[in-house]
Amino acid sequence: MNIELRNLKDFLGLYNRVTELCFSSCVDNFNVRDLSPEEVRCAENCVGKFTNTNQRLMQVYMDVQGKINERRYAEVEALQAKQEAELLQQQQQQQQELADSQLPVNGGTSGDSGPEPANLTPVATN
Repeated sequence: MNIELRNLKDFLGLYNRVTELCFSSCVDNFNVRDLSPEEVRCAENCVGKFTNTNQRLMQVYMDVQGKINERRYAEVEALQAKQEAELLQQQQQQQQELADSQLPVNGGTSGDSGPEPANLTPVATN
């Protein structure tokens, strides 16, 4: 549904509820065509209270929703940072495993650091 259309429907629904609420609580004499001064005052007070209350609630909602959004944004950032750190750690571990697998392997003990030196003994010449 289109956002503007939904907003219009919400507004009209709210307007109809306020009208019905204020009319039913303020108008009680149906013998005359016009509203009495008391009924007019009551209806104005009713609509004014509703409007002020609605504005206050919307302000509180916006403040609270803003804080909630900030907290969620911080949580998402923390989660992304954690995932990036884990990915980096996995990459480093894979690089280390790759480097370890490329080391020369001898048939000797695990402490060997390379090929054994050749036995060089001087040969006597005449």
